[in-house]
Amino acid sequence: MNIVPMADGGEGTAEVVCDALGGKWVKCGAHDPIGREIEARYAYIDNRKLAVMEMSEAAGMRRLSESERDPLRANTFGVGEMILAAANRGAREIVIGLGGSATNDGGVGMARALGFRFFEQEQEYEQELSRIVKLGWIEKPKNLALPKMVAAVDVRNPLLGENGATRVFGPQKGATGNKIDILERALGRLAEIVAKDFGVDYRDEPGAGAAGGLGFGLMSFVGAVMKPGFEVVAESVGLESRMEDVDVVITGEGSLDRQTLEGKTPAGVAQLARKLGKRVFAIVGRATYDRQVRDLFDGVDVTTRPGMSEKESIVHAAELLRERARELAKSLEE
Repeated sequence: MNIVPMADGGEGTAEVVCDALGGKWVKCGAHDPIGREIEARYAYIDNRKLAVMEMSEAAGMRRLSESERDPLRANTFGVGEMILAAANRGAREIVIGLGGSATNDGGVGMARALGFRFFEQEQEYEQELSRIVKLGWIEKPKNLALPKMVAAVDVRNPLLGENGATRVFGPQKGATGNKIDILERALGRLAEIVAKDFGVDYRDEPGAGAAGGLGFGLMSFVGAVMKPGFEVVAESVGLESRMEDVDVVITGEGSLDRQTLEGKTPAGVAQLARKLGKRVFAIVGRATYDRQVRDLFDGVDVTTRPGMSEKESIVHAAELLRERARELAKSLEE
């Protein structure tokens, strides 16, 4: 049996890469999505001068209670602080996983931490995202020097529109009613001013809408290269070479659905297994009946029993997973 921890740019990415490459955890001061001081951590691989971090460490949903969720207020300032900390440590490359965000600020908070200044006429923007709707110009920092930046993403959403950051992911972050419209207009204005002042336009790039538009911000403000998170992690752990010696591949996910096709771990594992001629199975909490999704695998086993609520299935996840794993193992022996 060959067990390989995997991630796709979301939470857990830094830990998987850190373990695979023999890195260590480094702590730094930062601020959470609503400005409270926190101690954040990221992985650092000394012999490669590589820092691997997750934006959710500073600006993730896990930093807020449900009543504190407000994407008009939440920002990515702490992410910029983490980037600066890694750069000051001597990193030559920074990989940042985009997932689990509580923010929808297009990377404005991150950029402000790095020294970018945002103006509405003569008044400088500092906090409320709704003011970006009237953004006039952006002033770049004079002596900003950052290492190579790679943004690891597990979605391909653009910045704007029906499939963009705000409309797809905003509601789960607390964006309701007219907040959706305000956030969409703010990100649209940001994209317009970035295009005018910087001469680049990434609003339609796949992954620009990741982490509330932080993908767009990383490309626009620091020249980050977008890469599927699965590929970043698979390369770090040597997944292909480790998969070559097995007969059957088993992967899993909480919910197997259309989003799985956008770069999630199970899809990446399945495609690699197919390439190597291996049978591949998925054990998941729940699954769509979408043919395109199901056809990625030789079989899909769902842990949730009929009539069981989502809450019950989460509470009993471990035992349900064991049951399905035993059933799958038995079927493979026949």
